Amino acid sequence: MARGFGGWGHRGGGFGGGGFGGGGFGGGWGGGEDWDDEGPGFGGRRGRHGGGRSGGRGGRMFAPGELRLLLLLLLDEQDRHGYELIKAIEELAAGAYAPSPGVVYPTLQLLVDEGMITEVPGEGARKAFTMTDAGRAELAPRLDEAKAVVQRLGDFGKARQEAEGRSGSPPLRRAVANLMLALRQKAFGGVDEATAHQIADILDEAARKIERMGTPQ
Repeated sequence: MARGFGGWGHRGGGFGGGGFGGGGFGGGWGGGEDWDDEGPGFGGRRGRHGGGRSGGRGGRMFAPGELRLLLLLLLDEQDRHGYELIKAIEELAAGAYAPSPGVVYPTLQLLVDEGMITEVPGEGARKAFTMTDAGRAELAPRLDEAKAVVQRLGDFGKARQEAEGRSGSPPLRRAVANLMLALRQKAFGGVDEATAHQIADILDEAARKIERMGTPQ
């Protein structure tokens, strides 16, 4: 039975509502660990070797174990094959991020090997995946954690959309998105006071340089 995501919604936290104006980048970054999945490449939608995410550094979208947890959550909603899972995650992030097949399929195979999910006949030659009782037992005590991952994907997608809406120039949109995700990555990893001051100094200096630039007529 399809469960749906109900009223989880997107709070618009993270880098959302505050933006670059009053209120800064917003709040609610939360804690986290080193991220273990390929991130969005800091530039767009299609990966570092395709269109969209050109240039920049590679990021990490999920803390260790979070992709696995998200896949269990999506399969608890309904049976899906691998491509459908990738598209479902992309939709949760409002098109701003999609995990690579090279990350998703090995994670699915691990879940199969552990008995958390099992393969079932799907459309054509593709096999779908369905939850087992063991998978549901693993997900149940971590449901709030899984919902938080969904929330963060939504916040990231909203932040990307807002950044693109504020900057008319594609290079500026890319640079703004790079900055937002880099700051978010640091926040999830934990920043001590000395590092926070270093980051603030870098941003202050960048702001001064931008202010000194000539304004096009």
